[in-house]
Parts: sequence; C-alpha cells; structure tokens
Amino acid sequence: MQRLKKNLPTILLFVVFMIGVGLIAYPSFSDWWNSFHQSRAVASYMEAVTSMDTSQYDHILKSADKYNAELAKTGVVWTMDEEQEKKYLKELNVNESGIMGYIDIPKINITLPIYHGTDEAVLQIAIGHLMGTSLPVGGRSTHCVVSGHRGLPSARLFTDIDKLVEGDTFTMTVLNRTVTYEVDQVRIVEPTDLSDLQIEKGKDYCTLVTCTPYGINTHRLLVRGHRVENAQGEAMVIADAMQIESIYIAPFIAVPILLLLILGLLIATSGKAKKNRAGKQ
Repeated sequence: MQRLKKNLPTILLFVVFMIGVGLIAYPSFSDWWNSFHQSRAVASYMEAVTSMDTSQYDHILKSADKYNAELAKTGVVWTMDEEQEKKYLKELNVNESGIMGYIDIPKINITLPIYHGTDEAVLQIAIGHLMGTSLPVGGRSTHCVVSGHRGLPSARLFTDIDKLVEGDTFTMTVLNRTVTYEVDQVRIVEPTDLSDLQIEKGKDYCTLVTCTPYGINTHRLLVRGHRVENAQGEAMVIADAMQIESIYIAPFIAVPILLLLILGLLIATSGKAKKNRAGKQ
C-alpha cells in the first residue's frame, strides 16, 4: 500500500499521458479505420464486377440508361413515392450491397464508394447518391448528384472538396464504365435552392454536394462538373497509379513512435524510483 502511494503520481501521469495520446490519435486512427473499410468496400465491389460477364454489364447499364432517359422527360423527382423508390433501389445494385459504384477525385486523393440514397447511416461512412437525380452512368440530358459530409472526426469524406477549382477532374465508375467530369462551376447556395441541380437538355453533369461553412453548415457547397471526352468522342479515363496511401503508412509510423514514448516514460520513472531508493539508503 505504501509503495502504491509512492507511485501514485507516476501512475496518474501515465494515465493522463495515455488519455492525451488517445484524444490526439482518435481522429487520425478513426479516419484510417473508415478509409480502410471504404477501400475494402470499393475492392469488394470491383471483385463482384470482375466476376460478371459483358452481357450482365450491358443489361445493368442499359437499364440505368433507360432510367435516366425517363427521368430526363419528367425532370428530377425530389419526392419519391414507394413504387418509385423501390424501382430506384433495384438499379445498379450489383452485389446487393447498396453500392452503385465509386468516385475518384485525384486532386484531394480520395476514392469513395457511392451508395443509394443519402440516409445518415450512409453519409457517416461514405457518399450517397441523391434519390430522384440521374444515376451515375453519364449520358446526354443527365445530372447526377452525390452528397457527402465534411468535417467528421471519424472520416474525411468530402472535407476537402472546397479545394476543387474549375478545370480539376473527377471520375465516376460504375461496372466497366468510367466517366470523367471536369469542374466548371463552384457555388454556395441555400439548402432549399435546387435550381443548380436540374437536368439540362443535352448536358451531362455531375454535382458534388456538401455542407458549408466548415463546422457551421448553414449553406451547401455545389461543385459541378461536365463530362469531358477525347478526340474520338469517348469518355476520358484517368489511369489508376499504384501507390501507397499515406493513410495506410501513418499507423506504421505512429505506433512505433507511441511505443518509444511509453518506453521513455517507463525508463524515466524507473530511474527516478531507483534514485529515490538510493537516497534513502
């Protein structure tokens, strides 16, 4: 008991130290954990896609194109009835996971799965497709809208899309179709202002939506891109480069540093204890 009282300050210091380390490390670790699962979700989707044959691709994409063509006639449907929602959820549901495809934004180094709908359960972990807007397969007279949170301590998501400017590009990949969009408009609007999300005849748009200002969220940031094609009239595809994301490297750097700090603290307290015992002898 006497020994415990003597070591109590050291124990309290260690506990406080560990709590501090935990608070500092939580956002980075949580972001890494969510990004890991997002990457696994994309990889699982790609694995499911590669197991399919071209006839299945054609069937699913033709159905999505038909859905978009019908939507171009009626306009964006902001409020769906039960039958419309049921029909929507069947589209692009490749492996029954709810993932429609994925978005890649090279400038801010993110690749995120896109799920049906914008329920909070989706937006906490990934990007949601806004129901009632065009499906993310491209095509004339389409306007796909996807939404994501920013500023979450647990996930990066759309936190950095305010860094995108006109001329930057991003891609939407569904099955074996990848469409490239070039940012041509960045606007901040009221949450009820939907005028910039409408379908325009002959245009192929995709808009990324998030809340702004950061942490206040009274308005919406809209980053719109138009489809770009090469000289042959085909959608440009940005080649994927093999790289190790910094988010995967971070834990391997942080863990040894943390262990060294703990070891240093233990050595320091052990040395102090030895000196105290030597002084009493």
